[in-house]
Amino acid sequence: MNNNKLCRLFIGITLVGSLMLLSSCKVGPNYHAPVTKVPNTWGPQTPETPAQNSSVVVINQPTVAKWWNTFSDPKLDSLIDRAVQSNLDLQLAEERIREARAERGIVKADLYPTVNASASYQRSHNSGNIGVQTSGGTNIINGDLYQAGFDAAWEIDVFGRVRRGIEAADADIAAQIEDRRDVLVTLLSEVARTYIELRSFQRQVVIAEANLKAQQETLDLTRIRFNAGLVSDLDVARAEAQVENTASQIPIFETFIATSIHQLSVLLGKEPNALLAELTPDEPIPPVPPTVPISLPSELLRRRPDIRRAERNIAATTARIGVATADLFPRFSLTGSAGLATTKFSKFADSGSGTWSILPGVTIPIDFGRIRSNIAVQNAREQQAVTTYEQTILTSLQEVADALVAFGNEQTRRQKLSAAVDSNQRAVDLADQLYQKGLTDFLTVLQAQRDLYQTEDQLVQSNRAVSSNLVALYKALGGGWEIEMESPPPEGKAGDRTIDLTQASSQQ
Repeated sequence: MNNNKLCRLFIGITLVGSLMLLSSCKVGPNYHAPVTKVPNTWGPQTPETPAQNSSVVVINQPTVAKWWNTFSDPKLDSLIDRAVQSNLDLQLAEERIREARAERGIVKADLYPTVNASASYQRSHNSGNIGVQTSGGTNIINGDLYQAGFDAAWEIDVFGRVRRGIEAADADIAAQIEDRRDVLVTLLSEVARTYIELRSFQRQVVIAEANLKAQQETLDLTRIRFNAGLVSDLDVARAEAQVENTASQIPIFETFIATSIHQLSVLLGKEPNALLAELTPDEPIPPVPPTVPISLPSELLRRRPDIRRAERNIAATTARIGVATADLFPRFSLTGSAGLATTKFSKFADSGSGTWSILPGVTIPIDFGRIRSNIAVQNAREQQAVTTYEQTILTSLQEVADALVAFGNEQTRRQKLSAAVDSNQRAVDLADQLYQKGLTDFLTVLQAQRDLYQTEDQLVQSNRAVSSNLVALYKALGGGWEIEMESPPPEGKAGDRTIDLTQASSQQ
């Protein structure tokens, strides 16, 4: 190798080395997590008595990963387990994670050279009257041409355009993971809420049927007294009207029961009637536990998936500012090729058959406003992400505060309704006794029965509201997303229902 070749080789190595050193530079802002202030307690109350509700206890890090277990309802536990395995919305969220991972691979590929290999064979026979033909740099009149080689192009990431893109893609993956967790939190709460509604509708049917039976007995007694001439036909008509009115409520509840079962079936990824046989037998409304642990407001920033997703969106938009800023700076590239070419296959591997070329290049942008406008766009998107993050925090604080107030006040209402049911039951018993002795009119009996039925129905609705408000509280606290599959399927396998999410944000 002569001195000129050595010199050119040395210059090339020096140029590449210099560009590699420069490639440690990344333009654009570096991401810093936003600092957000949240209240120390839930409203003006002390941590020991939030919302004046003695059943709620505030601790630093409550265990809410499987909050539905606090209802002690095996059927609810089973439904939730199956929903996590087969819900289609959850499956869709998992596919979006796979998509984000694949998009990161596309972005990362720009760090490496683009290489293409090729090989060809040509056999020619030319007219002797047209002279020499040139093909591939070799003079051929008649004969064969063998060629093989590769070419490569590499844009060196000097100013961090690609690396900022990878940062954005990593943040996108993390945001999709948090989105999947948010879907999971919503799914768990929907299954629990719908199940609670189902059991409350079934309980309302039981109460309506019990009252209907008592009212039917009163109607039979009234007819007997009417036949004996002790009461007028007006009392019979009133008793019949009350029986029919109570009976008319049952089909409404049965409709609600059927639609609740249909909704649960769909949440489990099944056809609407799949759970009819399993859920049609009535069971009690899942009761709330005696004490409910909740976290401090500061824990929401770490627990709520929607807040975590909003924070990752800020990171992604910040990184894309760097991607846009890098367009202001020159781009350095290396293009080259190497190969073999010969007219005789026996000489294909000879050193004299080698060909090669190398072409360093630089592209300097001349901006007429497009690049800087794109930077302004990315900055605006970052500010939107910050505002969304702040709004998400405020919304989450409101949801928890609202759920605490509703949960505490509904418990008080339930206590009053329970006492009212006891009093109305005594009133019905006394009215029946007095009516049979002729000491009171029939209207008093009807009113006592009507009041009893109304308060019993309201008590069922209150029990439903207490349990549903507790579900809403756990959802507002962001509980339940910690569930992960113990044995995830191979990443990217089509049709998988579950994937390992714990390593997604760090995957390279």
